[in-house]
Amino acid sequence: MLTAQRLTPQDIEKLDWEKVDNLMPVIVQHAISGTVLMMGYMNQEALNITLISGKVTFFSRTKQRLWTKGESSGHFLNLTEIYPDCDNDTLLALVNPVGPTCHKGTESCFASAQTEWGFLYELEQLLASRKNASPDSSYTARLYASGTKRIAQKVGEEGVETALAATVNDKEELTNEAADLIYHLLVLLQDQDLDLRHIIRQLQARHSTKS
Repeated sequence: MLTAQRLTPQDIEKLDWEKVDNLMPVIVQHAISGTVLMMGYMNQEALNITLISGKVTFFSRTKQRLWTKGESSGHFLNLTEIYPDCDNDTLLALVNPVGPTCHKGTESCFASAQTEWGFLYELEQLLASRKNASPDSSYTARLYASGTKRIAQKVGEEGVETALAATVNDKEELTNEAADLIYHLLVLLQDQDLDLRHIIRQLQARHSTKS
């Protein structure tokens, strides 16, 4: 039984290839944001190459050959994990994409689809891109230029204002202040060369220890 575990090259033959006529549907999902990027098909050879190389490789039904996503564009899908579903006839590939996934230049082949958590990841990437920008270009760039102490001070100020809004049960103000707090916290993390993944991993470690 392969359900809910990472695949290894030794597991390939245990999948239900007969049920899918030797072409396994593969859903590709961003490993961090959770955005669904595309869907493709793998035969056993494509899956084996994917697991060994770490770059997602499909079987093209149109071209009737193997193709590694990004082989011509450079927009590879770097595999982090791949899992079978409960019936062992569909795969979920978690990836870190290099550039846009869709041939039309969008992040996802499902262009308009984005989770709310996915937006948080995009915001983090935007803030990271402004670390070395001119202070005149945006408030974020000016904040970075002001230095760590000023950024930390803003986090403290927004934290107090968030707490005060909660004490008076002002949900609208709490929402606004919490948004300011999260924004400035993300900037502070970037300033310290950290991101939300570090925080999430710490929370996961604490959770697993307590459970």
